[in-house]
Amino acid sequence: MHTLVLKRLYKIPVLLGLLILSACTMVGPDYEEPVVDWLQEWQPTVYGNASGKDSSLQKNLTYNNQKKTEFEFWWRLFNDPVLSQLIEKAKQGNHSLRIAGLRIFESRALLGIANSSLYPQLQQVNGSASYVNNQSHGGNAPKSQSFTSYQAGFNLGWELDFWGRFQRGIESADAAFFASITNQQDAQVLLVAQVANAYFSYRTTQARIIIAHQNAKIQKRSYEITTNVFKSGEGSELDLQQAKTQYLATLSTIPELEITLAQTRNALAVLLGKQPSVLLELENSTSQYVWPAISPDYFQYIPANLLTRRPDIRTAAWQVAAQSAQVGVAEADFYPAISLFGTIGWSGSDLAGASDTSNFVFGPSFTWNILDYDRIENNVRIQDARLQQLMGQYQSLVLQAAKEVDDASYSLVKTNEQKLIVDQSLKASQRALALANIRYREGYSDFQRVLDAQRAMFSQSERQLLTQGSYVATIVNLYKSLGGGWSEMSVDELISKQVKETMQERTDWGDLLTAPVYQPNEPSTSTSEASQNEQ
Repeated sequence: MHTLVLKRLYKIPVLLGLLILSACTMVGPDYEEPVVDWLQEWQPTVYGNASGKDSSLQKNLTYNNQKKTEFEFWWRLFNDPVLSQLIEKAKQGNHSLRIAGLRIFESRALLGIANSSLYPQLQQVNGSASYVNNQSHGGNAPKSQSFTSYQAGFNLGWELDFWGRFQRGIESADAAFFASITNQQDAQVLLVAQVANAYFSYRTTQARIIIAHQNAKIQKRSYEITTNVFKSGEGSELDLQQAKTQYLATLSTIPELEITLAQTRNALAVLLGKQPSVLLELENSTSQYVWPAISPDYFQYIPANLLTRRPDIRTAAWQVAAQSAQVGVAEADFYPAISLFGTIGWSGSDLAGASDTSNFVFGPSFTWNILDYDRIENNVRIQDARLQQLMGQYQSLVLQAAKEVDDASYSLVKTNEQKLIVDQSLKASQRALALANIRYREGYSDFQRVLDAQRAMFSQSERQLLTQGSYVATIVNLYKSLGGGWSEMSVDELISKQVKETMQERTDWGDLLTAPVYQPNEPSTSTSEASQNEQ
């Protein structure tokens, strides 16, 4: 009997091979990335007429997945070691970035679930054993009979991927996995921009406090002069009180600026994943900050194809790819589900004269939801509508990205123009104050002219700092709008050693927390190879 079972088992691979060879149909649409027709010829408004084939930005902002380029580490353009140090620490300790990294491993596990659908879905092993003792008391002496019986069986159910349902599911999970990678890269873009903006905001506020102290020192000297003049009887109390008012008004701005400075420092600490406290990186650089001098001519050319390389747009493309596969999963329900079922069992007992028995059952079966009352068709429509929504979101996101680049590039040029004008205005206010002091000391004008000149110079000093800060912030926003600032991260960079050890102690992760993470290519590329790499 066992020999007969083995001979039948030998025929299973042949039958499976024939069925699998025939199971090559993939229902549903193949992914096609949404086309943005206008993008290839598009340039930001302010640079629309620039000839950029040989421009520096085209050379410096070339997108390259194989090496770290200036576009990926754009903050080095400022040549500020403190900023670079803060950004590197933020990439190591920021909690939002860590959570985005953990979502990659979650998606990797979901991809593993999808891959398992290609293998037998129903597996059940059952067995039992019993001991029987029969006793009879009739006749001259009691009779006793006992024996042990046992049985074991193995059931198997395997739905073949005859219409590509499971393969489409793997495609969808694979695209979702790569979307989690690009989503983490987008988190890097946002984080780097946030750190840079907070850092330059800190420097701006710090410089404003210095300017306030300098102006207060000048105004204090004027207050002391008017006090002495008033006490000598040669000046009016009005001049004294006006000088005092202006001096105290300037002093009163300093506590508010110090509050802003502390809040900005705390915001930076949180971005670095640290508790609100003094940042040594900032405290060790207390000298007056020298602002980077970057001409807007550096940004005369912006490759339009950088927009579709933005991580958030790549995420949107992968989401379209994932949903496209879901349409195929839904369409597969129109067709019968073809499965293989098998049962192997053994039973026997140690009763005298009893023999062991075995059985083997194997064969195909199929189920077909014929009377579905349009449920399947409407589900396909739902998936298709969701696909079209995601395609629309992709187009909208590209438009929004173009708007951000256009806004930032135009603001860059105009803010630079404003900065040049404010610089001249500050020089003029400084000269006006010097002349007002001379004329007051020589008696050619009253003290009100001095107060007006001091007020104007203080105002222009503030404007110069704020304009300089706005100019640098615009550069940061331009790189952010282009999707710069991310780099490929290894497994050890995505998840800290401590967290990895904690997760491995709590749950058996196998090699999912240690195996290399393969970077995504274009969604239009077949995902099967990438899926195999992740297995």
